[in-house]
Amino acid sequence: HVSEWTSMRQQSVYVSGRVFLPSRAQIERRMEMVRVVSHNTHKRMVTCLQGHIGTDAEKRHKKLPLTALSQAMVDGGSQLGEESLIGKMMEVCGEAENRLASELLQHEVQIEKDVLDPLNQLAEVDIPNILKQRKQLAKLVLDYDSARARWLQATKSIISGTNTQALTAKADLLKEEVDEAMNKMELCKDQLAADMYSFFSKEGDYARYYVMLLEAQADYHRKSLTVLESVLPTIQAQQDSWTEKPAFGTGLEEHLKRSSREIALPLEACVMMLLETGMKEEGLFRIAAGASKLKKLKAALDCSTSQLEEFYSDPHAVAGALKSYLRELPEPLMSFQLYDEWIQASNVSEPDKRLQALWVVCDQLPKNNKANLRYLVKFLSKLAQDSEVNKMTPSNIAIVLGPNMLWAKTEGTLAEMAAATSVHVVTIIEPIIQHADWFFPEGMYTCPLTRSSGGRYLVSCVQDHEQWKRECHQICSFSGINLIPRLLKKIDLFVFKWRLKEFYLPVLPHVAQHFNRPCNCLRKQSDGLLKEEEPISFL
Repeated sequence: HVSEWTSMRQQSVYVSGRVFLPSRAQIERRMEMVRVVSHNTHKRMVTCLQGHIGTDAEKRHKKLPLTALSQAMVDGGSQLGEESLIGKMMEVCGEAENRLASELLQHEVQIEKDVLDPLNQLAEVDIPNILKQRKQLAKLVLDYDSARARWLQATKSIISGTNTQALTAKADLLKEEVDEAMNKMELCKDQLAADMYSFFSKEGDYARYYVMLLEAQADYHRKSLTVLESVLPTIQAQQDSWTEKPAFGTGLEEHLKRSSREIALPLEACVMMLLETGMKEEGLFRIAAGASKLKKLKAALDCSTSQLEEFYSDPHAVAGALKSYLRELPEPLMSFQLYDEWIQASNVSEPDKRLQALWVVCDQLPKNNKANLRYLVKFLSKLAQDSEVNKMTPSNIAIVLGPNMLWAKTEGTLAEMAAATSVHVVTIIEPIIQHADWFFPEGMYTCPLTRSSGGRYLVSCVQDHEQWKRECHQICSFSGINLIPRLLKKIDLFVFKWRLKEFYLPVLPHVAQHFNRPCNCLRKQSDGLLKEEEPISFL
């Protein structure tokens, strides 16, 4: 079709400043092709619309698939509530989808007005009317030919006939019919030619419909993009601020920032459970735990549940979860950046100088890495104190746990990287465990009170009763009459229970004296707290 139209244009040549247009037959064929392709385009374009043509705007908007999606999201978000991140996301997305539906409705109405209706008018009305004139002209030509044939026959009859006067009168009447038929034919021919040449001259106007289509689509997509860009920062901020995210496989810095903690939650939780039930367990960190139990514990820690009592009886699963957490960190606890420095320090031959070199590297660790390494090493040092029972000497601990704390940033699997550096890692980790108090004289925690997100507080672990007595005063001064506010993190409940039994009950008389409360009353309320599934106030 394009080649024919091009050929037709090439046949239109200039002569003496005038242009000879294509023949009416060529234009007629072209018109028929335009009618067919316009009809097909209109038909396919209608199928692309999501709304129903002809209905009012409100009904059309309600029947859009995007509107139904928006309503489903808003309803789902309301059911899940503000406490659910999915609920928040669904409400924001639902509002965005509703705005997109409004933009789509306006776009389709504009397309219908500026493109579909003109195309339909062209294909179903304008061109067919011109083609009807062509058929009418053909009929008028036949009428003219018939009238002329009758007139010619009458003329011949005058020559050969006897009643000349009558035949002449008849011929004159037929001549009038011929003239009338010719006039009608010429008028129709002129009208047809005018309409066909008018169509030819308006090609640019008809082509404009397709320009308007793309312009409308571009405008629609720009407006839709504006809607999405206005929503994305809000929804991304909610995503980033949501604290309930998996800890396993997440970078240490990100996890601590998100949860407003100083010690990684899996690390602290596992240490607390092992301190209570695993310190005498032979082969801790060496004997593998059951895969299903380990998977369940990791999932429980990831969702910050407080229902961890069942794992107290399986210290190997707890130790396995701790190893998995360290191993799944994107960057080792002891840092990629300091790997070469660690190796160089471990190669120092003299023991004292080697310790000093290791201390220098340790002091270069980022703040959060150092705090969590200190917490872990202090625990491992305490574990090694019972090595006669649990068989876990500093050397054995370094062998089984060291490769999960430091590895090189090279290609290959974690097992391959650990194997390549295991010898060096043992010479690094073992002396740090042996001399934990020299490397980290501050203690297991950096401060007596760790503030968690959203006004929630975690009573920190202590190492002696006198420190605990000092903390009691600080905690109660900080949080009013409640020693343990109700807004503790879920995971911190079982941690608190352990601390309560280990440190609070032995010094209960001192606390009672400090707050001028009966000791038996505090003990009774403390026993009740240990049975509770949620923290309660007991001061």
